[in-house]
Amino acid sequence: MAVCKCTGEQVESPQDVQLNELLDHYRGYAGGLIPVLQGAQEIYGYLPAEVLETISQELKLPFSEVFGVVTFYAQFHLKPRGRNIIRVCLGTACHVLGGSKIFQALKDELGVENGGTTEDLRFTLESVACIGACGLAPCIMINDDTHGRLVTSALKNILEQYK
Repeated sequence: MAVCKCTGEQVESPQDVQLNELLDHYRGYAGGLIPVLQGAQEIYGYLPAEVLETISQELKLPFSEVFGVVTFYAQFHLKPRGRNIIRVCLGTACHVLGGSKIFQALKDELGVENGGTTEDLRFTLESVACIGACGLAPCIMINDDTHGRLVTSALKNILEQYK
């Protein structure tokens, strides 16, 4: 629930309305927890604690079960994520050709660690075991875009493309 700035009353945000519609579809549906969590994360961009509480109550599941599923699967996120997700390949080919230097340069440039998000919510930085583009090593993906045969000096220009 959001609070109206003019009246101080609690009002449903558009996201809360979407969540309620999602929950209406899955109430009483066995095995609906993961699709609800996926939908809620799509609505909010991550899974805030209040949303997990609502899901727990509405699906009549213990909070511990909901939280356990969220923390077990890497696809779910408990903190806000950046508009742009940078995945740095650290697989064998990328590692041999300098993937760790690329990763360190990105951490330094963005001021975040692995899994971290910049304060302006512009970028989230993650390491991955393999992107599947070994011929482009070392490489990164930003959202759905692959950037390969990288050198650290090219990273600033690449990041500027994602404002």
